[in-house]
This record gives sequence, structure tokens and C-alpha cells, in this order.
Amino acid sequence: MKKKTWPGIMLLLILAVQLSCNPNRNEEKKNTSVQKTDVAASEYEKLNQRLAANPNDADALYQRAKIYVGEKKFKLAATDINQAVLLDSTKADYFMIQADVLFANLQVPFAIQAFQKCIALDPNNIDAYLKMAELHLYIKKYKESIQYANEALKIDKHKAKAYFIKGFVYKESGDTVKAISSFQTCVEQEPENYDAYMQLGILFQSKRNKLAVQYYNNALHLDPKSTEALYDRGMYYQENREFNNAIEDYTSILRIDPNHKDAHYNLGYIHLVYLKVYDQAIKHFSDAIRCDPNFVQAYYNRGLSYESVGDVAAAAADYKQALSLFPTYKLAKDGLKRVKG
Repeated sequence: MKKKTWPGIMLLLILAVQLSCNPNRNEEKKNTSVQKTDVAASEYEKLNQRLAANPNDADALYQRAKIYVGEKKFKLAATDINQAVLLDSTKADYFMIQADVLFANLQVPFAIQAFQKCIALDPNNIDAYLKMAELHLYIKKYKESIQYANEALKIDKHKAKAYFIKGFVYKESGDTVKAISSFQTCVEQEPENYDAYMQLGILFQSKRNKLAVQYYNNALHLDPKSTEALYDRGMYYQENREFNNAIEDYTSILRIDPNHKDAHYNLGYIHLVYLKVYDQAIKHFSDAIRCDPNFVQAYYNRGLSYESVGDVAAAAADYKQALSLFPTYKLAKDGLKRVKG
């Protein structure tokens, strides 16, 4: 059974930042994206003209740095925003962008200093408090992260993102009760927060609580083509022996992404271990291998499937292939010994 390997907290934080302006994760229409790109290009040219006429135009440097940040051109953004701050150190927004750039480059101590300067200039800057909360979560200073999230809530008690960050802090700290409470408050304030529903699904799944399914359903209502939500819901069903539902979810994933190796693998695992339908197991493990030729567990389990139907030559070949990729894989060693007699 292939369980998800969850990404590092940094990736999750970046995801949370990206989604804060678009919580339901739905893609914008292509023509809208084109229009926005055209507007950004036009604005960029205007800023270049302003800076050609006056290289010390701090506001133009700041505005161009924002465009660079949006394009993830952090080196160019750093050059512009650092110059803007040198020209005018009284603008909280300048320090906010500088801090974002520093954090993106993992210059954490300097990012903290820039956020602190932003807050000193604008004590009601809720975004600065939230980003400080995220940053301290990233460096695992959980107490400080909670403090900054709470400062944001003093400004706006309905700020969903603050509850989302607190939920992550409590989850990382092992306090699942408070984590659930925080994520639930998050979705109360922002009913279209896909990520909070996913976190609730994960937490309830860890408790084998069927409420997990409802939260995954909520996430899928917001993003019907989310292979992540389908996979996690499928895993819940699989772990709780609701195999028909699990098969349906994994099959739905493959209609969206035919190369989703873990969906192929889990279908193979269900057919091998639980249903004993070995020809189907072989097919699904073969599909997983097609998606990832280095998928060690898929080779081993396909070998086990071949062994189960008496095809010892094919089983031996798969066990050998698994061992070529992972020479200390004990299960494959034992399998090879069995079929070799």
C-alpha cells in the first residue's frame, strides 16, 4: 500500500501563500491570464521609462520589484527593492517586499529584520504579522508563530489565514485537537479554503474517523479534479477496507492523470493483497513501472503476483530487478530464494 510522502513545510507554506488570494484553487480562464500578462508587460515598460528618466525613483523601483517577485525573478527584485529602501526608508511596503525577497532566498534572519521594520512603520499591517507567523513556523519557532498569528487576529479576528497558520503550528507540535479546532475555524471564516479542508481530512484520517471523507468531499467540491484529494480519500477507503470506493477514486485519478504511479500501484496492491485477482494486480503494477521504471516496490509486488500464479521465471526477473535498484531489499531477497528453490 503506497502512502503519500508529504512535502516539507517550506513547500506547504509557499502553497499557503500562493492560495491566500485564490483559496478555491480553480484555474483562471486563459484569456484572463493573457490580459493580466499584457497589463503587467505594459506596466513594466512604463516603469522602465520612469527609471530611465530618473534612476532614483524609489516608487518605480518598488513597483518593478513587485513585478519581479510575481515572476519569481528574485535577484532582480532584490536589486530594485534594496535600492528603493536606500532611497526611502520610511515606507512599510518597501520593507514588506524586501522581506519577501529575503525569505524567498532563505535569508531568514534578514527577512525577520525587514518584517520588523515594516511592522514598526505600520503596526496595523496584518500581512506582515501573518508572514512573520509563517516564517517562524518554517524555522520551527512555534511559540513566536502563534504570537504573530494572534497579533494578526487582534487586527482582524476573522482572518482565515491566521487560523490556518495556527492549525499548522499545532499539527507540527503534535496537538491534533487544537490543530483541528484551528482549521475548522479557518473554514468557518473562509468556506472555500481548499487547503484547510485537506488538512482536516488528513487529521481525521489519522484518527480513522469517517469525517475525513466529508472534508475530502468539501475539497473536491472546490476542485473536482484534485488528484491529491482523490488520492487521500482513496487511501482512507483503502485503509478502512472499503475497496470498491478506493478503486473508484484511484480510477478517477487515472482519468485525470494516466501517469499517476501511486494510483496504479495502490490498485495493484488492492488486487494482490485483498482481492487476490492476480492478473489485474500484474497489470496495475506494470502500469506503475511504466510511469516510473525505478519503482522498486512495484517490481517486488509484481513479482509476488507472478509467483502467486506460478510464473516463477517472471517472478524471479522482477525480484532481481528490485534488487538491482535496492540491493538490501530483504523482501525481494526472500522472494528470489523462494522461487529459486
